[in-house]
Amino acid sequence: MKKVLALTLCAGLATAGAQTTTTTISATPVMTGLNGVELGLTGGYANGLSGEVFVHVPNVAGPFGVKAGVALTRPSDAINDNAKFTNTGTSADITFGDLKQATGATESGSYTVFSLDGTYNLGEVSPGLSTALYAGGRYGMFHSNVTSENDTTTFASNEFGIGAGVMVSYPLTGNLSLVGDLGVDQFFKGTINVRSSDGTTNDSITPSDGSYPFYNDLVVRPGTVFKARVGIKTTF
Repeated sequence: MKKVLALTLCAGLATAGAQTTTTTISATPVMTGLNGVELGLTGGYANGLSGEVFVHVPNVAGPFGVKAGVALTRPSDAINDNAKFTNTGTSADITFGDLKQATGATESGSYTVFSLDGTYNLGEVSPGLSTALYAGGRYGMFHSNVTSENDTTTFASNEFGIGAGVMVSYPLTGNLSLVGDLGVDQFFKGTINVRSSDGTTNDSITPSDGSYPFYNDLVVRPGTVFKARVGIKTTF
């Protein structure tokens, strides 16, 4: 009888231990998803009609976060009408405005800017209104095109810059919020690459080149850019 009771007690303890282990394992939490990450789309003005897509990871370390964005701008002016379009150094030089009148030449341009910023979350400055400051680096790809008769000349420049600003957001519904972005960027002049579609021109003019002031005056590129955009963002 004592042996039977001992075996029964051991079996009961083993069962209880197994149940305790199972309960502990099943209670272990599993974290998934992009908790707190923001994806946004804004549009407005930044030296022309502009739009930006950004990803913001707030509170990476306390109130500090990281924001990455890509902005595309259609500049209001790509070529300076009052600048000389030819560079012979004689009275025969004409301005781009003269060229447009004489040949019907047209201009177009595009700016693509990549940004990487550190952010600082100020929290709610008023009920529902959240604010974050940001500052960081910029990399701009700037193109200006001149089309005259059957030839298109492209002036391209890739330039580094810095920028800073403030983002303000207000919740709309669920994970969707209205967001406003005010800021300023500063770009530093770089090499200007000149290419013609007929293959007759293929030059790279560095800032140390003697002809750089001529091209720098002719080609409109951002220096200091004030930007104002508004849009929406969603939080995961």
